[in-house]
Amino acid sequence: MLKHEYMPVSQDQPIYSEAPLHLLLFVDGRPKSRQQVQRIRAYLKELQAEYSFELEIIDVGQQPYLAEHFKLVATPALIKIHPEPRQVLAGSNIIAQLKNWWPRWQIAVDAYLKLQEDLQERVEENSRATSPKSTIASVAVSAELIRLSDEIFSLKQEKDKLQEQLQFKDRVIAMLAHDLRNPLTAAAIAIETLQSNYNLDTGEFVRLKPAMTVHLLKQARSQTKTIDRMITDLLHVGRGNDTELPIIPQKVELGKICLDVLEELRDRYTAKSQNIDTDIPKDLPCVYADPERIRQVLMNLLDNAIKYTPEGGKISIAGLHRTTQKVQFSIGDSGPGIPVENCDRIFENHFRLQRDEGTEGYGIGLCLCQRIIRSHYGQIWVDTAPYGGAWFHFTLPVYPS
Repeated sequence: MLKHEYMPVSQDQPIYSEAPLHLLLFVDGRPKSRQQVQRIRAYLKELQAEYSFELEIIDVGQQPYLAEHFKLVATPALIKIHPEPRQVLAGSNIIAQLKNWWPRWQIAVDAYLKLQEDLQERVEENSRATSPKSTIASVAVSAELIRLSDEIFSLKQEKDKLQEQLQFKDRVIAMLAHDLRNPLTAAAIAIETLQSNYNLDTGEFVRLKPAMTVHLLKQARSQTKTIDRMITDLLHVGRGNDTELPIIPQKVELGKICLDVLEELRDRYTAKSQNIDTDIPKDLPCVYADPERIRQVLMNLLDNAIKYTPEGGKISIAGLHRTTQKVQFSIGDSGPGIPVENCDRIFENHFRLQRDEGTEGYGIGLCLCQRIIRSHYGQIWVDTAPYGGAWFHFTLPVYPS
């Protein structure tokens, strides 16, 4: 808060409109600086007997934007703002600096007053710009402008955040309509098949072997769990990257999960006559991971590979015992690939390649994949394949033997 202290020439005559020398003293609430500030203020009061000046006390805790305006890095600080040029005294020896500069400031003020006398007409036309009052006003205006600019910046951030949330909502609606269709269709087919073959009178399934009945029931349950997990993941991503992603790590055969996911996606890649090339060593170590979460990663990456690989194209899957502590898994496609300049941004929340604005894929799923892999203390990245397309790689910790 600004506090005006008028240094009078006499007891009953303030010098607010008379004093050409204008000083600002910036203070803070720290107990250890209190004594220093008291000494500075006491010394300034001693100077009033020989020279009139105006002093403003500014608490940086209440008006930090003024400290920013004058680019202060420490307090207390004493600033001469009028007459120009501006000068800042700071540090632990402000009084010593003031003793050194005080005679020079007097000379500068005398020169300023002489200039005022010589240019009376010009001073009268521009009195508001040259008087100490105008100096005070300019400081107040600058402080208000800084405060308003901070508010505008905050409002702009709020606006950008709200716009991002609205865009995310639209994306979620579109993705729910698309990504949930496959598990919903699979679950519906399994349930309808069971229903159509169930005899209410006998309480048995007709024309269905026990093994097929078990398979369909398992399929329906698996797909409903997939739908539930997808909705949960969408909610996690929607809440931002600060939300904790719960995982339950255990001993996992990464190759087996991958083959299970491929089996679920068989209809999709066979419909496009795509070739699947797998190179998963039989001695690939087990990893320490959450099987459901890793299944989600593989489902996202393989889904994108199928989506972006053209008909008759090739999808490659490879496992590598990279180090004694890490296993690397890679999924490549022969699609359009990822531009080099976007290889890092592709994992950002809500990021979309410009070419994909009107299509699904390479969106929220990759952001989720990154969060899952990082929650396992692994890494995920993308490279451009030598023959075209994209190679997605991720690492997971080896299960301790």
